[in-house]
Amino acid sequence: MYSFLLKLVLILPALFFCSHISGVEKKPDLSKESLYYFDGSISRDVLERYLYRSVTAGNYLVPGDAGPYKFPYRWDDERMLKNIGAKFIGRAIYRWGNESDFDDPTFFTYAKEHIDRLHEFDPEIIFQGCLFEFVSQDVNNLKIPSWVFEAYNLPVENRTFRVKDMIKRTNAEDQTLMRSGNGGIPMINNPETQLYFYFLAKSFIDIGCEAFHLGQVELIGRDDPGKVHYAAFLQKIRDYARVIARRHYILLDGHTPKHGFIKDDISLLDFNSFPLIIKEVPGKPMEGKLEVGNSDGIFQKSLGAISPSGWKAESMPYLVEFDNFGVRREPVLGVPNDDIYCWGYDDITWFAVQPAEYRNQWLWYAFDWVKETDPNGHLQMCVIRMIYGPTANEILGSYFANTRSLSCPVGFSQEETIKEIRNTRLK
Repeated sequence: MYSFLLKLVLILPALFFCSHISGVEKKPDLSKESLYYFDGSISRDVLERYLYRSVTAGNYLVPGDAGPYKFPYRWDDERMLKNIGAKFIGRAIYRWGNESDFDDPTFFTYAKEHIDRLHEFDPEIIFQGCLFEFVSQDVNNLKIPSWVFEAYNLPVENRTFRVKDMIKRTNAEDQTLMRSGNGGIPMINNPETQLYFYFLAKSFIDIGCEAFHLGQVELIGRDDPGKVHYAAFLQKIRDYARVIARRHYILLDGHTPKHGFIKDDISLLDFNSFPLIIKEVPGKPMEGKLEVGNSDGIFQKSLGAISPSGWKAESMPYLVEFDNFGVRREPVLGVPNDDIYCWGYDDITWFAVQPAEYRNQWLWYAFDWVKETDPNGHLQMCVIRMIYGPTANEILGSYFANTRSLSCPVGFSQEETIKEIRNTRLK
């Protein structure tokens, strides 16, 4: 009896703690009665409900010691995602360089454990992987599994991926998309690129991802103007998802500077996406606003098409996100200039350097502005994303929306604002 009571005393606090950090009780399994139900295809209404509760959580599924990333507060990130009611976890797993991390079996094991744990809480949550527009020399250290060759009916080879075969151009003299000697942009018409992207897509689907962000599709498809290679590749991963994915479907999006990615009147993407491109407010240092027609922004410009699921849209739904692409070198930060930077910062870094009160106020403004300006658009709230400059150097190099606490001392404290916006503006 004494032993039993002792165990009870030890266990009860742990149970209380687990219940406390999860916020609410475990939700039921997938239900056809749910407003978020889909299987084999997705209606526009269901898709937009997911976009409404979408967040950017960069590298959420990546182990904390992988590459340059350090995430010592992952448990608080999980608590935060549950608290705000996130349904679509964008950019959750990818490599921008450091591709050989995929060879470590614990990489995908770690990701799957986190996916499974959040699916126990809410099985309707969608996780997004990325097939980006950059591949580094490190991919030369990544072994190609036999199933990649077999999927393309090719003889199995004992070799690694080859970056040079991914980034080569159709016109050998035109290497404008090459980056430094570290790598470049993979061209979709290159068979090696398709092998690598298929490796990523299958690996992500197998651990439970149901969406892919395809990065800058116009760059990846630069040598495929008719989208012949791109359409065939995307169909291949959709075919795999139809059999293996949790709901037999995969949601695809990408940055669309031409405001759509369409072949024969059918969108190759389920929805478009693009940066916010925050504009400086003249005479009001460090303040920013949104504006139709600023740079190549997508507001009021998302093209109409037939969706991959078969419904027709006069204007395809889209996400706008807090992008990260660096800070301006010249002129100095904080000085206005007519370019894509806001006071010298990319979207998310500009946001991160603002006072907390202004950050919270600006989220309300941006959410309402997007919906009033273009009902096809949805603001993707940012909860984890890399930032640059002095602020990044002071912390872990990333913005975290978490409420600042002992559990996450680097939080920027937008968590409750995001939750309130979602709960009060919900359709």
